[in-house]
Amino acid sequence: MQKKILIVEDEESLLKLESILLTTKGYLVQGVVSGLAALEAIEEERPDLVLLDVMLPKMDGFEVCSRIKQNQATRHIPVILLTAKKTPEDVARGQEVGADQYITKPFKSAMVMDVIESLINK
Repeated sequence: MQKKILIVEDEESLLKLESILLTTKGYLVQGVVSGLAALEAIEEERPDLVLLDVMLPKMDGFEVCSRIKQNQATRHIPVILLTAKKTPEDVARGQEVGADQYITKPFKSAMVMDVIESLINK
């Protein structure tokens, strides 16, 4: 069965790029551009993994991740924070909200794929 990945990224070009990359690797991909849309999609679709940008309109990725991990029904879903925010405080905040991985942009696609595959095939 195909694994489902939800990409949450408000930058259209990056969303397309990540979607193409994951689709070619055989994943079912859904893309949304805001934190609220992400939470709705997670409720409805129950993806196998969430690739989450931190800097999003209205609700940031830290808040989205925190809500995913506090919800009994979704806390098992691996969350990878993918962000330009690199400070030790940001990384610590990612850990606090329960992110499974914290990857900073610019990133290497191969490395992101390795992380996704290690989390999704647990």
